[in-house]
Parts: sequence; C-alpha cells; structure tokens
Amino acid sequence: MPIEKITMPQLGESVTEGTVNTWLVKEGDYVNKYDPIADIMTDKVNAEVPSSYSGTIKEIIAKEGETIEVGSLMCYINTTSDSEEDLDSSNKSETTNHTEDKLSSSNIAPNKADKSMKKRYSPAVLKIAQEHDIDLLQIEGTGRDGRITRKDVEKLITQGNGNLAKSEHNQVNDYKSTTATTSKTAGDLEIPISGVRRAIAENMVRSKQEIPHAWMTVEVDVTDLVKYRNKIKKSFKESEGYNITYFSFFAHAVANALKEFPQLNSVWAGDKIIQKKDVNMSIAVAKDDELFVPVIKNADEKSIKGIAKQIHDLAELARTNKLQAKHMQGGTFTLNNTGSFGSIHSMGIINYPQAAILQVESIVKRPVIINEMFAARDMVNLSLSIDHRVLDGLICGRFLARVKQLLENINESTATIY
Repeated sequence: MPIEKITMPQLGESVTEGTVNTWLVKEGDYVNKYDPIADIMTDKVNAEVPSSYSGTIKEIIAKEGETIEVGSLMCYINTTSDSEEDLDSSNKSETTNHTEDKLSSSNIAPNKADKSMKKRYSPAVLKIAQEHDIDLLQIEGTGRDGRITRKDVEKLITQGNGNLAKSEHNQVNDYKSTTATTSKTAGDLEIPISGVRRAIAENMVRSKQEIPHAWMTVEVDVTDLVKYRNKIKKSFKESEGYNITYFSFFAHAVANALKEFPQLNSVWAGDKIIQKKDVNMSIAVAKDDELFVPVIKNADEKSIKGIAKQIHDLAELARTNKLQAKHMQGGTFTLNNTGSFGSIHSMGIINYPQAAILQVESIVKRPVIINEMFAARDMVNLSLSIDHRVLDGLICGRFLARVKQLLENINESTATIY
C-alpha cells in the first residue's frame, strides 16, 4: 500500500500554527477518509482534523501538546486504493490483529528509545515549564516512550506541585514563584484551563503586547429606536420565529458605517495594512462558560431582519455544539454586546489581527436636557477600541459620529427591517 503524509491544515485566515491537543487515533488504527484523527487548537478555534485518505495510521509524528506550523507533517498513513476499500471486514481484522501483535511484542521487548524520547520536549511543554519554573527531569511522562506531554505538566500544576526546585541555591526564588502561582488555602477551587479558554487567553495577550490600543466613546440617544423595536417585536417573533434584538439594529448601523469608513475594516499585516473589501462582522456568542466569536459574512449587504436571523442561527449553533471553524473565519471587525451584562462603559481588547472592536453598552433611561428642559431618554454608550498603528482619532471620530447619526434616526417612519 502506498504511504501518504497528513499535514497540519490551515484552520483560519492568518493562522500559521496549531497545537495538537489530542490524537483521536493511534498507530495501527484503520480510518476512513474524512474521519477525524486529531483535535487541534489554534489562537482562533479548536477543530478536528479529518483524514485525507482511507487507510491505516502508520506513524504519528506530531505529539500531543506539540505546536507545529501549517503544512508540517502530522503523521504517515498506509493508504487504501479504491479496490482495497471494497475488501471485507476480515482483511481489516487481519490488520488489527497484526497491530495488536506488534503492540504486544513492543511491550515484551524493552524500548531503547525510552530515555532519549523522555528528554525531547515540545515548544508548548518548554513554555509552560519555564513559566512555572518546573524541572522537567522530575516529571514522569505518559507520552510515547515516556515523553512528557503538555497534559503531564498541567496535571502537575493543577495538583499544586507546579514548582519543583531545580537546585538547592534556587530554593528561595522557587518558593516565591510557587507562592505567586500555586499557593492556596482550604476551600480554594482549582479550575483546569480548557482549550478554548487557553486560546482566548493567548490571543488576548498577543493583542495587548503587539497592538497600541486607543479608545473613544460616544453617547447615543436611542429613544425612538427602543419605541419602534418594542412595537414590532411581538409580531416579528410570531411571523419569523425568532427575536429581533436591539443588537440587530446596532450591527446593521455599524456595518453600513464601515462601508463608508473602510479604514476601520482593516487588518495589520506587519509591513502593510490590508483594507478588507468584505464587511465580515465578528460577534461574541457565549455558551455556558465558553465564548465563541462567529462571523456574519457580508453584513453590509444584509437587512436588519437578515442580521437578526444570522445572530439567531449562530447562537443556536453555539448552544448545540455545532459551530465549526468555517463559522469563525474571516472576521474583519468585531461588535461586542457587553450591554447584555448590564455594562455601561468598557474598553475592549481588539480581536487580533483586526484594527478595531466596538462595545455596545446597556441601554439606560437617563435625564437629558432637550430645549432647556429635562426629559427621560433611552441612552447607550458605544465604546470603540482601535489599533493606533492603523487608525487615528480623526477617522474614528467620524465613524462613531456616523453610527450615532444612523441609530438616532431609526424610528417608525424611517426604519426598514426587511
């Protein structure tokens, strides 16, 4: 049977590497084409890598916890030709038995590579060990041939032993490090870091380290918008089967303003700025304690109703664990509904490598002076975070002024939701 390579796929725009979270197969396993073989984590998404061929996994190259570049070799597979795929299950059983024999013999014969493999560490393992001042020589690896995996190191940290002294003269520094990272008292709860939370954390750290953030906030009077939405929300739900939220109106206004001010619809690309043609709006969707950022593609071409439908559909995919990498790729600008938690002012961290993120805060009744008289009005703050390498205050001020104008002119006589 011919031997083929399976390499790290590109799981998103600007994604250059991925970490092998878990292998879903082992050497000797038979897989069909498109069967998932590994769970991969990037700074944008967690996804399963499908097999490009039908056949038997010959050799796994990329280890669990190892970070490799897009296009790098993950494993070898003995592929099955079309005629071979038609063989009956007895042939597959023979392959399985052969694999079991091979595994049994490997258990009997000592593996000379045990010690050498133990000292081969992946970049992810080295990074975590350095951050927590861990002596890797004192860890018993559970990977192939005793190799230490990222899970081994994380388990050690979770158990409260994150700082194994490297030498006698470093015990004072080690103690300080341990106190800062792993000290706990009775009743404290240790929560392991999930793949999604780790990916979010790494992307946020990268954003803060690389992007010079600046912020602007405007106050918008949405009294007429609130009246209009409250008037139509019941009939809309009855006719369409889903809610028309305030967020739909905000997203529609922002998408149209981005078309007029495309500078904000840009990404930083090192030696150049790429101004994106399509307005693909990233929105935050929460599920339990996990946060996803799916994308409304071509948001500027959609009606308020169309955007409301997209928000509903993406939220449903998140709730039912059906969000895929394709739903979270290609975002050019992020709109975050922080107001749903009651927030009235916040400064968002930009979704790298985008150039801006807009926080829609809570709509609050406030006393406002109109024609020298106090009036109760529905007010909302829009807080914009920008990458100061790409944008400056002048263009962003104009953009926010345009969004404000669009929102303040939504009423029963002007609004078109279809």
